[in-house]
Parts: sequence; C-alpha cells; structure tokens
Amino acid sequence: MSTTDSCAAPDQSAPIPASVDVAKETVITGIVSSGDGPVEGAFVRLLDSTGEFTAEVVTSAAGQFRFFAAPGNWTLRALSSKGNGDATVAADRGINEVPVSVG
Repeated sequence: MSTTDSCAAPDQSAPIPASVDVAKETVITGIVSSGDGPVEGAFVRLLDSTGEFTAEVVTSAAGQFRFFAAPGNWTLRALSSKGNGDATVAADRGINEVPVSVG
C-alpha cells in the first residue's frame, strides 16, 4: 500500500457496509450535480448546526458522497470547478438523501 492509498477517503460509490445498521446509524448521502450532470472530484464538507467544519470527502465519478454522522441539523457545502453549492438536512437515523447543486 502506498502512502497515498493509506490516506485516501473510502470509495464514495461503494455500497454501505453490511455491518452498518441503518436503523441505528445516521447516514447522509447524495450526489453533487451541475447543469452538466454529476460532478466528479467535488469536495463536500459537512458543517454542524453552528457552521463548524466536521468532515470532508471527495465525490466519486458519479458525484456521490457519504457521511456517517449524529442525528441533527447539518449543512453540506460542495466546492468544485463547476461552482459551489450548499444544502441543509435535518438528519435522523437511517439514510438521509441530500442532493447538492453547484453552479
């Protein structure tokens, strides 16, 4: 394994692991898109209810992202060469689908 591989974020397009009980976990997932379709390589930041940075991932080739978080109010901020965009979610346990548009 190279140094780059050991620091890489998980594949955002991979299925949710079978070990994750979505009835007990809070998963925030979605697709970053522009007028041209899904945006690969966008940085998606997870901000808490006070606007504080919590985590960041890079979207997959299909624009997908995923966070495992606590239930609550969150902001998703996508930064990309196609533009930037925000979306908010009041996440609860289970899978919370949140699209983010950039432009």
